Amino acid sequence: MSASAADVSNGKRIAERWCAACHVVAPQQTRASADVPTFAAIAAKYATSRDLGVFLTDPHPRMPDMALSQPEIADLVAYIRSLGTQ
Repeated sequence: MSASAADVSNGKRIAERWCAACHVVAPQQTRASADVPTFAAIAAKYATSRDLGVFLTDPHPRMPDMALSQPEIADLVAYIRSLGTQ
């Protein structure tokens, strides 16, 4: 999965729509579930975009079935990885 062709802005929109109810998806977000990692922590956990993409393709059971397309996953991965540089 190539993050260079992905759309970080679209990834942020996807995160805000699907993920922000549980995860802190942006630095300015102030509310989320306490028992789930922030997107910045997730960015630090996965060494490569490929590893993160694989995780998002087969999410853990507590995550909703988002049914994201491969381009949407690539966009979400690019957004999450961008948070690791802040």
